[in-house]
Amino acid sequence: MNVAVVGAGLSGLMAASSLRTKGHEVVVFDKGRSPGGRLATRRIGDARVDHGAQFFTVRSDEFADRVATWQRDDVVFEWCRGFSPTGDGYPRYAVRGGMNALAKHIARGVDVRCDSLVFSLHRNTGGGRRDWTVRLDDGSEHDADALIVTCPLPQSFSLLVSAEVSMPEALWRTDYDRTLALLAVCDGPTNVPEPGGVQGAEGFTFIADNQRKGISDVTALTMHADPAWSLAHWDDEPAAAHAALVELAAPWLGDATVVTSQLKRWRFATPRSIWPAAWWSPDDLPSLAVAGDAFAGPRVEGAALSGLAAAAAVTAR
Repeated sequence: MNVAVVGAGLSGLMAASSLRTKGHEVVVFDKGRSPGGRLATRRIGDARVDHGAQFFTVRSDEFADRVATWQRDDVVFEWCRGFSPTGDGYPRYAVRGGMNALAKHIARGVDVRCDSLVFSLHRNTGGGRRDWTVRLDDGSEHDADALIVTCPLPQSFSLLVSAEVSMPEALWRTDYDRTLALLAVCDGPTNVPEPGGVQGAEGFTFIADNQRKGISDVTALTMHADPAWSLAHWDDEPAAAHAALVELAAPWLGDATVVTSQLKRWRFATPRSIWPAAWWSPDDLPSLAVAGDAFAGPRVEGAALSGLAAAAAVTAR
């Protein structure tokens, strides 16, 4: 089969890699400059920072098998077993070179077309064409036997309207928490304790020291403001939001001086509700699957398993 995947985040890449392994032709379209989605890593001078997902855990046998393979490939390593002084015994995994390196590893050999904005999707019912046409903003088109859509649900809904496909209201109304993140490169150690991560600090969902995590040569913090703080400051002028976030971060900086810092806005950070199945398909259209982190769970594992389930679904007919 020829399968088109919209979205080169983890879910889309896992779907595409699985399809390719099973002998199908697959093309992935993404509007971004590189694959990865929430698996996002940025270089700031001598620092390397993960600014989306910071780590992942393993809860299922299926995902454990994948992670074991990535470990054998020396792509993934165990960062720690919890962020409290005693930990909780469950491994937290990080990626050598930053989380985006995992996306690039999964994408090896896959036809991923970045800087490709999907404008609309169309169903073909005759004329000798394949079942689906993906139309890009530059006017080009790509036909496919099956379609997997993995972008955030409000975007998926907008695209499927052009194909006259109706998603369940409970699905397309799924909202996402927003996150404002501070990326701060410092001139020395900060107050972030070992092993380099803090969960649930006042005003923050997570604070990571990328050097202690093992991906940066110099001290560099990623600080995710919590949903309430992020929403309250979302419409601030960028400079004002940046300054407010630096002030909020001050207790964690200690005696370190911020050499440089950046503000990162993450509109679709965490889905507020989770669809009970790993993917969704219309009853009369088994060649279409909608997948992503709002299905099997909002974490890295959920997105990965959703992509694999969607790939299996569209090729089962």
